[in-house]
Amino acid sequence: MKKRNVLLCGITAALLMTGCGEMPELTETETEIISEYAVGVLMKHNKMHSSRLVNTAIEEAMAEEEEEEPVAEGEQDEEEPEETAVVDVSQDEEESQSAVTSVEQYYGISNIVISYTGYETAAYYPPQAEGEEPFFSMDATPGTELLVLKFNAQNQTGEDQSLNLLGCGARFRVSVNGEASKGALATMLVNDMQTFDSVIPANSAVEMVTIVEVPQGTSVDSIDMILRGGEQDGTLHLQ
Repeated sequence: MKKRNVLLCGITAALLMTGCGEMPELTETETEIISEYAVGVLMKHNKMHSSRLVNTAIEEAMAEEEEEEPVAEGEQDEEEPEETAVVDVSQDEEESQSAVTSVEQYYGISNIVISYTGYETAAYYPPQAEGEEPFFSMDATPGTELLVLKFNAQNQTGEDQSLNLLGCGARFRVSVNGEASKGALATMLVNDMQTFDSVIPANSAVEMVTIVEVPQGTSVDSIDMILRGGEQDGTLHLQ
């Protein structure tokens, strides 16, 4: 393309320099190039003509010129980028997750058993009694509802046990009905399992929750929780 522009500029300059005098002698190739360029310019500025015709005429002329101009092997290698392989990262992540049997097994917690007890869906959480003003509450964004996963943390010893999931770096993602997982919402709930840090009295249990948003009206058939914070992500099948 650069060679073509230089040639056109040179021929044009030659024509301008001749003024109203004699026209320079042109070869057949030069005459064809000037004719093609002139037609292209006229058609480009003619509003009644389709721009597709202009592009087609110019592309055909350029194609003919490229066929006549051999391309060096080095230049050809530079112009043709290597094909990039498409990698399904999400599939790799799923395959890299190992199945775990419990939260306490994944985080190495002893003397406490954490059991999944069920779920509820709600427009807001926690539930509010009439006239009650909770310390913290959250509403679902428009078009969604809150899926509240409930867990029971049981102290199986006769002594008070400290449970600090915050210190374990606990992070959760939840997959509903086999769909792509979503990160658990950050809350200021004292029983949010991701940030739970408290003492469970001897032979007692506390309820913890993990909350995600799902499309409104979702029928929950299966729930998987992806546990993070350890050396490798672990998947816990809840139901």
